[in-house]
Amino acid sequence: MEPKKQFVVSHPTGNTFVRALINKLYQNGQLNRFHTTIGFGSGRNKIIKKIFARRSYAIPDQKVTRHWTAEIIKLLSKGNQQKLRLLTDNSYKRLDEKTALNLHVNKADMLHAYEDGALESFQRAKALGIICSYEIPITHWSSSRRLLSEESERYPLWEPTLESTRESEEKLFRKDEELKLADLITCPSKFVLDSIPNEIKEKTPCQISPFGSPNTNSQLIKFRRNEQKALRLLFVGSMSQRKGLADVFEAMRLLKHAPVRLTILGRTSLPMHFYRKQFSDFDYIPPCSNQKVREVMQLHDALILPSIVEGRALVQQEALSCGLPIIVTPNAGGEDLVDEGITGYLVPIRSPEVIASKIEILLKRLNNLSEMRISCLEKAKCFTWHDYAKKIISFSENLDN
Repeated sequence: MEPKKQFVVSHPTGNTFVRALINKLYQNGQLNRFHTTIGFGSGRNKIIKKIFARRSYAIPDQKVTRHWTAEIIKLLSKGNQQKLRLLTDNSYKRLDEKTALNLHVNKADMLHAYEDGALESFQRAKALGIICSYEIPITHWSSSRRLLSEESERYPLWEPTLESTRESEEKLFRKDEELKLADLITCPSKFVLDSIPNEIKEKTPCQISPFGSPNTNSQLIKFRRNEQKALRLLFVGSMSQRKGLADVFEAMRLLKHAPVRLTILGRTSLPMHFYRKQFSDFDYIPPCSNQKVREVMQLHDALILPSIVEGRALVQQEALSCGLPIIVTPNAGGEDLVDEGITGYLVPIRSPEVIASKIEILLKRLNNLSEMRISCLEKAKCFTWHDYAKKIISFSENLDN
């Protein structure tokens, strides 16, 4: 029997989808090494793991290689969004360089790396005969820049919230070089796959591997009884027009006499008075833990996210797993999550009138949402982290077949 291919995985912060992949690889006996910035596996001092709880992993600590410096500098720094963005880019680049330097020691068959952190390590992998597996979690920069440039003309006051329009030409060049070096490419949604340039897709195998949903126990989902008879809408995400917040406000203005309440949970891009000036009648909750987000979701009736640019917004599946119907655009990356009128509604981008019409439909169904809630819970269960990771691993193993 042919031995299983060994993987090196590189990512600076080890988010939810990275965790799913390295956990599955370790269970399969295929994880050679996980390169990250600050991260600790099992077997480390409990005090250290408690302090760095968000950087702890369910794999042995000896499988983790840490490259601290740039990330520590970023975490200790203060400044505006531009400075923090540059520090984040530097953290990705330094990890990429360190991963490249260690590849000859790791002796793996596959390197799985992510957008903005793969150029040097892919170049080194090519020299060593290691297959380069690339994951692009958000829309290709050319599509993103086009869409957001159009938004800056459509809503000039919101232009400062479109942070990704200010990425440097050097960074964009790196992104394209990474794509060219990849032997296979994984995307989380059709929207992301469609955004990749045709010349890349024509020569490089590409696949969609949707993200998984949070574990759901429908018996533990409890919804507060709606005594106010108002539809409670929830927007979760950065308060930017990339997420379509200006369109949400416009839709709410169209519904000014309807019994609809809007809550926004997320990070501000501009001072709060800017948002209140655009639309004043909303409740605000600052960023909080995942558990708190789920608690907030269970106090609402639907999630609204008319994004202009995404990869696959995880909040969509988080909402479904809490029994919330979703009102989203195809550009939010969850087109496959929407069974029209059953788990929610798909709306075109830049369409406040259509958003308002879907909200009105939900409002008419307010006293009879139980069937939609059950359908949402069932839809969320269709997408698992096990399947997400398995698909990436199988795609890599079958590359030569």
